[in-house]
Formats: sequence, structure tokens, C-alpha cells
Amino acid sequence: MITRSDGGAASGTSAGHPAVGELPVPRLARFITVFAVFCYGLIMVLNVLGEYADARKTAVSIGCVAALVAMQVIHSSRQAPSWPLRRKAALLCLQAAITSVPTIAFGLMWGSMWGFLGGSVLLMLPRKPALICFALIFVNTVVLASITSDNGLYAIYLVQSSVLAALVIYGFTKLTVLMDELLASRTELAHMAVSQERLRFARDLHDLLGYSLSAITLKGELVRRLISSQPDEAQKETTSLLEVARQALGDVRLVSSGYRDMSLRDEGVSAESVLAAADVRAEVDIDCGRLHPVVDTVLATALREGVTNILRHSKVRSCTISAVVEGEESIVLRMVNDGAHEQHENLSTRSVGGSGLDNLRKRFAAIGGHLTAGPLEDGLFQLEAWAPLRPRTDDATADSSVASGSGMRAA
Repeated sequence: MITRSDGGAASGTSAGHPAVGELPVPRLARFITVFAVFCYGLIMVLNVLGEYADARKTAVSIGCVAALVAMQVIHSSRQAPSWPLRRKAALLCLQAAITSVPTIAFGLMWGSMWGFLGGSVLLMLPRKPALICFALIFVNTVVLASITSDNGLYAIYLVQSSVLAALVIYGFTKLTVLMDELLASRTELAHMAVSQERLRFARDLHDLLGYSLSAITLKGELVRRLISSQPDEAQKETTSLLEVARQALGDVRLVSSGYRDMSLRDEGVSAESVLAAADVRAEVDIDCGRLHPVVDTVLATALREGVTNILRHSKVRSCTISAVVEGEESIVLRMVNDGAHEQHENLSTRSVGGSGLDNLRKRFAAIGGHLTAGPLEDGLFQLEAWAPLRPRTDDATADSSVASGSGMRAA
């Protein structure tokens, strides 16, 4: 992927478009192919001029060379392979006829022009028919070279030049096609990087600001109730509200900068305070010691999402939050609260939008863990997240990719 760990689509623009001063590679490859075709044509024209003193033979032969060069340029275009088979066969037959005229009429053996025909066959026909036709052209070239030349070395030269011309034309044309496909792939990767960055940004805003804004709303309502009857308590809650607002502002800045580490222990302290402000009895027991940064971040994100869901439901009155290490390789986070029926219906509706718990499941799956959420038999709602103490892909790249889908450190 092209997305940087600092949150920017680093290579998005450069991957889709060449930098200033960079050569446009597909056009350069196309130019080389056309240039090679014209060079072979020029060599053949020089051979014709040295072969004949007769003006009529010279004019006919040069005319054939010009026609074959033009046809080869067309056959080497990027659109040629997608033409209907009937059209390809007709053009190849025409090229074969033009190539044969000087040989049949004047006894001229021109290896390069038969090479053009071999290259066109390899480019325009399916593999098996192309190889058969190319073999027939090669045999034909050997026979004609033996008939038209008494010098064995010269006959070998004619055959070799024919095969070389075919392979050069085929290779240069395929190079152009590969350059086009490479450029298209780079552009597509750049677009994918931009899309992934937008999804990451939307996830972070959902996970972070949903929590902070819910907390600000609750604390603001609490301050309004207390300001007339308990001004000192209202002042304390106002201070707490300002801290949450500053945290939200810091979260927005950190989302844009790409730094998104979080602490499960800090989120537990924050959750206890916020739930108390919402008149939710909260029991928080987080005893897991120091965790791997990636695991710590993903678990903290799950805790924050769970608290955000609780704050959206007025019927929730009590909540228990625990995080314990089980065995030597895993840690389990559990959140249990009342008001299960309404909460389950609301989460089912929200899951259609592709955010919240769906995002969390993907993040836990990325590190080798899993998450479940749903009502229990006794009318409670439970969110349980299991994660390995060491993430499944424990290296710098994995840390970056997982963190890019996580939330931020609580203030």
C-alpha cells in the first residue's frame, strides 16, 4: 500500500502521475517501437537502392516497403490485440501478400520485411496459431534464402535478420503494453490509497469524536442542572467539560497527523468519569499490566466504542468493565451493562452503515483477535474482546497498518 503510517497518502499523486522532469515511459516505449520499425524500413530502402538499377523495380519495392512500415506501425499499436479475429486475419493476409510481391516478381529476398510479418503474427494471433504461423514463416524464409542466394553465409544472414526483426518488433511492442499496464496499476493503487485514507479518517473521527462529543453533551447538561443549586460542583464539572473538549481538539489534530496510540488504562479512568457524569454506575477493573502498543490501542478503541454506545442509551444504569490477562498469551476485555434490548436494536441498525462494531471486528481480526457483542440471557448486554498479548503480525509495518485504523491516546 502507498499510505504512510503518519496518515498521509504519501505516494498518491506521484504514483498516478510522473513527477516533473520524469520521462513519460509509455510514450517513450512507443516511440522506440516506431523508431525501430522505421529504421528497419530505411535499411530495406537502402538495400533496394543498391540492388536495382531499374527505376520501375525500385519504385515498386520502395512502395512495398512504405506500405509494410505503415502496416507494422498499426499492428504494433495498443489497440491491435483487441481487434476482431477476422479483421486481424485480413490484415495479416494483406501484409503477407505485399511482402511476397518483390520476392515473387523480382527475386528480392528481404529478411526484415518477412520479420515484420512474423512480428505481426506473434502480436495479433492467439498463442498457438501464432507459433504455428511464425514457424511457417521461418521455414519459408529459410527456403527463399536458399533459393535466392548461392552464398550459404549470406543465406544464414537473411534468416537471422528476419528472425531478429520479428523478435525486436514483438519485444518492443510488448514492452509498450507492459508500460501502459504498469501506469494504469500505479494510478489505481494511488486511488486505492486515497480511498483507504478517507476510510481511516472517517473511522477515527467516528471512534474518537463520537465519544468526546457525547461526553461533552452529558457534562454540559449536568452543569446546567447544577449551576443554580450546586455552583461549586457545577464549576468542577465545567472544568472536567473543558478537559474533554481539549481532548477532542487534540484528537482531531492527532487524526490529521496520523498519531493514534491509545492506553487501555487511561481509557478506563476516562470512561469511569464520563459514565459517572451520565448517572451510570460503573465498576472498572483493568488489571493487565503493560501491553504491546498495538494491542493496547485496539483494546482502548473497543472500550471507547463501548462507552460511546452506552452514552447513547438513556436506559443504561449500571456497567461493569474488566480487562484481565488469561493464560500467558491473551487478554480479554469485557463490558457488561443493563438496557440490553434497546441497545441491541440500536447497534443492529447502526451496523448497516459499516461503522462502530464492524470496524472493531476488523481491527481485532487484523491482530489475530476477535470481538463479540450481544444481549445475555439475564437481560444484560455484553461486549467481549479477545486479543493476543503479541499481535499476529508483530513488526513495524504491521504496527503502522493496525494503528492507522485505531483511535488515539486519551488525554
